[in-house]
Amino acid sequence: MAPTPSLSRRWGKRLKYDDASWHYGGDFPEDLPNENGATHIGMFVAWALLNGLQGPEYDDEMADALAALQNRTATPGEWVLEHCDGKFIDADLNDQGNAFAQAYYEAGGTLADYINDYGGVLDTEPTLYHTADSWENFDKLAPVISQRFEEFQSPSPGRTGWRRLLPF
Repeated sequence: MAPTPSLSRRWGKRLKYDDASWHYGGDFPEDLPNENGATHIGMFVAWALLNGLQGPEYDDEMADALAALQNRTATPGEWVLEHCDGKFIDADLNDQGNAFAQAYYEAGGTLADYINDYGGVLDTEPTLYHTADSWENFDKLAPVISQRFEEFQSPSPGRTGWRRLLPF
């Protein structure tokens, strides 16, 4: 599996965790469409939104878009390309979701690395970009993300969980 670029960059006043263009704009397999650079992003974002970790804008202006995930009328990668322009930013999540993303999605976080779990559960050969953007793959990956979220909520000694990162 090819290494993923360093994630989490400041983008204006927003924190950008990932962007499909970072992937297809770099060392990307020539035989794949650019959309494949969004599959791993979409899987995580879909899991977070479907598990109540969405940011406040999803309650109002993005409610219809969220329904497309809930009804599975778009795959996770398609959804993030269509509704987030292929970007995963801090505004997509609430405080708890952002703390989890910083600990798990970002390479070098305090939990197991999301990309390693992604590659361990899904067929990522010859690269992670070859993984099918499907609800079947989402359903394989979602229990692992849920397990990591449970670990995150109840951190072991020496590991920081969201309760220790947030001011409330």
